[in-house]
Amino acid sequence: MRHPLTLTRSLLFAAFILIAASQFGCVHYQIGNRSLYRPDIRTVHVPIFTSLIYRRDLGERITEAVIKEIEATTPYKIADAQSADSVLRGSLVTENKLVQGQNSLDDPRILQENFQIHYEWIDQRGQLVRQPGALSLAPVLMSETLTATGILYPEPGQSMVTAQQDAINQFARELVRHMQTPW
Repeated sequence: MRHPLTLTRSLLFAAFILIAASQFGCVHYQIGNRSLYRPDIRTVHVPIFTSLIYRRDLGERITEAVIKEIEATTPYKIADAQSADSVLRGSLVTENKLVQGQNSLDDPRILQENFQIHYEWIDQRGQLVRQPGALSLAPVLMSETLTATGILYPEPGQSMVTAQQDAINQFARELVRHMQTPW
């Protein structure tokens, strides 16, 4: 069993080393989600995503999900076009439904809803805010396309709208991940 005075000295020494390391380290680290995002961008304008397909209200639903995800997980605030530091715009390029499973009568039992959504995030000068990682050597290409998937199970009563919303929410989460600064 250790002597209480030795234990106290050890704890004080460990606390001193921890404080010294945090004060005299090489880099100042930021804590929280603020360190994941660019400090010069504070506001984002998100116009309604355009839709190149003929399903109603998908552009509005995508825009709503993106705005909610930005406000919930980033330090950025949504602003109007005149006062925003940056603009995030996009369009729904393709939407398709694939059969993943069927019963013995060839009735579809598991369907997959796929969206391809093209987006770009630019500042007010028209410069790309964050270059997509895969396109870092091609500055002419200023946008990126993400694919989102929703699974539909019609037998338990799930609707196509539910599968679409799953895909839209998946896209919004992935888009906000792409808004983080690269390491």
